[in-house]
Amino acid sequence: STFAQFLPGVLFGPTGGSMADRFDRRRLLIFTQTLMAVAAFMMWVAWTIGAHSPTLILALVAVSGTLTGLNSPSWQAFVPALVPRADLLSAVTLNSLQFNAARALGPTAAGIVLATLGAGAAFLFNAISFGFVLLALVVMRQRDTMDRLRAAERGVVRQFASALRYARTQPGIEISIMVAALIAFLGNPVTQFTVVYAEDVYHVGKVAFGVLSAAMGIGAAIAAPLISGWDAVLRRASIVRWVLPAYGLSCALFGVSSSFALGFVALFLAGAGFLAVISATNTAVQVLVADQFRGRIMAARVMSFTLAYSIGGLLQGWSAAHLGLRVTVTGAGLLLCAAGVALAVRPGRLQRLDDLPGAT
Repeated sequence: STFAQFLPGVLFGPTGGSMADRFDRRRLLIFTQTLMAVAAFMMWVAWTIGAHSPTLILALVAVSGTLTGLNSPSWQAFVPALVPRADLLSAVTLNSLQFNAARALGPTAAGIVLATLGAGAAFLFNAISFGFVLLALVVMRQRDTMDRLRAAERGVVRQFASALRYARTQPGIEISIMVAALIAFLGNPVTQFTVVYAEDVYHVGKVAFGVLSAAMGIGAAIAAPLISGWDAVLRRASIVRWVLPAYGLSCALFGVSSSFALGFVALFLAGAGFLAVISATNTAVQVLVADQFRGRIMAARVMSFTLAYSIGGLLQGWSAAHLGLRVTVTGAGLLLCAAGVALAVRPGRLQRLDDLPGAT
């Protein structure tokens, strides 16, 4: 199920990036979101009529994953067209907040709907939710319309390769993508163990588990105004230098925690750290990238994050089964902290996150 959801997004990411660099991004988002809504309604219809075949469900999940791969680059590349450059960090922070909050609070809301109304209602509400997204896209206005420069290369693969070559000339973009992949590989998969900690370590009920699942979202929600409010003072390099190791330590703290209260605090801090680092690195990419490459570069960032998260989740799941839960979670957190320290002590490495457009 996980690979059916994420693998198509990785495979079709280059296509989505090329489309984002060729067509009007708002119209492209309306088109892809409409198709995603149709796929979600098909899932509800299939469940309602009793077509519960695993093959059919996986096929629909794969369709949704494919559409997500086509949609995500345009969504990420669309943000700079909505706000002035001076407000870009605030806009990226809010965009990251909605992603992090949805990831943390979504399963909790879905669990409540499943327990009270059943799976059919959960599928229906998910499909209806796309209507609100489409309405927002229809009524919003872009700050300006940026010209699309057609790529000299023909074919998606060559166009994507051209964008990757461009990224190698921008060290700030390279380090941003690397840091995002690093936290996806080591930090994000830790959240998949919250249910195990709730049941086997903390011995709490469903309500407490829901609160624990929401801890990262709550941490991100509180951190968001702090990050965006200090965007004129905080340098992106400074945020990553100090927060990335702290994010790793919070994951390690969750690994060694033996009480619900300590686990909640650890995940709360992890959510705040995740938001800060992701916002800073995403903003660096948005500031540095030339607009004619923006869709493809954002596609590369989303693809690397998604692939790292999928592989990291599999490896940490295997490690938990063979080496133990606490060893796996604590070890992943300490490795992330060590990687953050290694980046921080390398002179000039993280400073490239604060480069100006055109710097090499």
